[in-house]
Amino acid sequence: MNKRQLVSYAGLDIREKQSGTSVKGKPKISKKGNRHLRKSVHLPALCAIKNCSLYKNNFARLVGRHGIKMKAVVAVQRKILELMYILYKTKTVFELEYELKKEQQPDAATPLTV
Repeated sequence: MNKRQLVSYAGLDIREKQSGTSVKGKPKISKKGNRHLRKSVHLPALCAIKNCSLYKNNFARLVGRHGIKMKAVVAVQRKILELMYILYKTKTVFELEYELKKEQQPDAATPLTV
């Protein structure tokens, strides 16, 4: 029905282990979904990290923040899976230039300095 359900079906959704205020575990992916779907998105994520500057920057930012490369790869897998769903639902094609322009546009909240 929506991209959140697709991510959950693939098992790439975040599961937090928490019990009250005393027990708090690290958040992990649930892995309760379709393992074949997770495996089929892994290699495209690695290729996107290697070749696409948009995903390469996202990967570098996440590795710099957490220091765990596999955690960043899983985040890119999730982004690619969501992107595939959006492209399928809207019946459009992926345009890298559109994503790069959207990333470079200044926010409306930040004033422009001249």
